Amino acid sequence: MQEKDNKQKPSLSRRNFLSVASAATVGLGSLPLTSANAAEQPKNESETLPPVELDWRNRQPGMAYRQLGRTGLMVSEVVNGGDPVRLDNYKQVDLAIERGVNYLDMAPAYGRGECEEAYSKVIDSSSKRMKVFMTTKISGFASVRDQYYKDIFKGLPTAKQEKIMEKAQAIRAERNVDKPGYFLMYWPGQDRSMDACYVSNAMVSDYAHMVDGSKAFQEKIRTSLEESLKRAKTDHFDILMCPHGANSPEEATIPEIFTVFDELKASGKVRFLGLSSHNDPAGVLEAAMNTGKFDCAMVAYNIINGGYMESTIRKAAASGMGIIAMKVAMAVATHHKALQPTPNWRIEKINRIVPGDMKPPMKAYLWALQNPNITAVISNLWNEGFINENLSIVGRKVVLMPG
Repeated sequence: MQEKDNKQKPSLSRRNFLSVASAATVGLGSLPLTSANAAEQPKNESETLPPVELDWRNRQPGMAYRQLGRTGLMVSEVVNGGDPVRLDNYKQVDLAIERGVNYLDMAPAYGRGECEEAYSKVIDSSSKRMKVFMTTKISGFASVRDQYYKDIFKGLPTAKQEKIMEKAQAIRAERNVDKPGYFLMYWPGQDRSMDACYVSNAMVSDYAHMVDGSKAFQEKIRTSLEESLKRAKTDHFDILMCPHGANSPEEATIPEIFTVFDELKASGKVRFLGLSSHNDPAGVLEAAMNTGKFDCAMVAYNIINGGYMESTIRKAAASGMGIIAMKVAMAVATHHKALQPTPNWRIEKINRIVPGDMKPPMKAYLWALQNPNITAVISNLWNEGFINENLSIVGRKVVLMPG
């Protein structure tokens, strides 16, 4: 898959905010570029943490497993992405499980819940449920916050609206979240997904008292989880990720996330708390780590943004968080036709770093797994061919060349 590099600063207008209620972050100045050479990698920082009881599932010869931070979950190095899992495309998941994959990723946003329904066709018995870790997400959680601020925004005088828009642009520019090399386009329109979030962030100082503490946040989590449990036909999820696709640190620190998670955990419906982030993943990860509440995170990490990510990933691992790398292969390949072809310089880069005859996406996964602070990479295992190729890199150690 290929993404077009976003070289122009985004333009966020008052009209754009009023038409968007979608979900950016810690400044990049504190995120140094670091070498990705295996010989220079620090040891896994989480090795210094207190020991936890390990949870092994579906351990198969030929698969490699790593500990997902303080959760103790022993997760296959390649985990099954939910994007392609649908009611007409799920039988390959059984093959992945036979090969030792033991972590199934899903979300209500994938096929409007169809992904979760399809997984229920695979995990159709209690014995199979105990072979895997199941993760779902609270899709659209951040939009609750943005809708509140949007409704307030609409009632303000034009002059005040314009000042808010200017402040939003200034915050976004100061944080450098659109910096080429840090921001990558993984799907069409992704660059607009931060717009509403930054307007919300610009309104916090004046209007947070009208948004914070809203029961709508709690209801969104409870309702979303209950619907996911029904679709997946399971009585619990091992990991609940909230938010799904956080755009800024502010979205990772909404208190209702932790209040409701504790309630759901006490009821046995969830075990561990995580979140995911494509935009400003280092800023979001740092904020999540600083709360001390998140057990794990799924963040965009690849050969293009890796230099900006590694310091924060190392700190998060040292704090006990487990890190799953996503969008690893999408730096060098994409199924989105609008983002094709992938810039050739990216292909050349991964071929320099990981020499050999493998396809670029496989090299990309292999690159990410050389980082001892990464637990696993998430891969869309579309069919048997993808399973055979992408699982062939597990457990392999290579010396990475300069990029």
